[in-house]
Amino acid sequence: MSQGVRKAVIPVGGLGTRFLPVTRAVPKEMLPLLEKPSIQYGIEECVASGIEEVIIVTDPGKYAIPDYFRRDRELELYLEERGKQDLLEVLRQVDRLSKQVELVYVPQLEPLGLGHAVWTARHLVGDEPCAVLLPDDVILGEPPCLKQLIDSQAEAGGSVVATRRVPRNQISRYGVVATSGGSGPLHKVTDLVEKPDADHAPSDLAIFGRYVLAPEVLAALDRTKPGAGKEIQLTDAIRDTIDSSGVSALEYTGDHYDLGTVPGFLKANLALGLRHPEMREELLSLVRELAGERALKE
Repeated sequence: MSQGVRKAVIPVGGLGTRFLPVTRAVPKEMLPLLEKPSIQYGIEECVASGIEEVIIVTDPGKYAIPDYFRRDRELELYLEERGKQDLLEVLRQVDRLSKQVELVYVPQLEPLGLGHAVWTARHLVGDEPCAVLLPDDVILGEPPCLKQLIDSQAEAGGSVVATRRVPRNQISRYGVVATSGGSGPLHKVTDLVEKPDADHAPSDLAIFGRYVLAPEVLAALDRTKPGAGKEIQLTDAIRDTIDSSGVSALEYTGDHYDLGTVPGFLKANLALGLRHPEMREELLSLVRELAGERALKE
């Protein structure tokens, strides 16, 4: 029987160049998705999925992330003295989150790709399966996407990647799987290709920022050479373990928000804002107003 998944890796060592100049001072993962930084959604997903330890692989200069999850007693006292109980409760929610899971920080000295970031955490992961979450991909659902993967890995063993079908004209943006057989939404993977041309993609099943990895994948990263974009690709290491430990693709359920680009980031904030009971009406009014102004100009 497969060993349970207790640890998760969240890589945040990228340079955030698409969000310059703000990311010169603020890590992209700390940009707010509504009222919370985007990385918090991933950590909440870990807690809801039964993860005990989150390993955050980060640039050595990104102090804002550990500072955010560190208790600020001075600010708590300030809010308490002024009777701001609603804001005090918001702070305490973050404090409770950081007590529900152990947060460990590992420096990635060079941004050499996702595979390198996961490899950097290998000594803390040890010889057990681990989860990987990309903070650019916020996936909201019940049960959480990561819990769906963990349950599938307990059933199938090996590694499991989160997938969903995408239009062919978008396929070159993703890692893509080829499959053979499977049960329902869980497919047996026969190959993985990183960002293929649409004409050469093995399927329309794209990988979406969530993985449960067998220990063999981290061992494979030791010998993985730079691939697409001259970076060490996690996809290449997973492919190397198809025959040894097996790889499955799960068509997960849930709503996906891509925070990797400025338009995607704005779309995610608007979409979640329209679902928020206290923001919905004001945002709807704003959208109607902006749509009306555009119609008049045209």
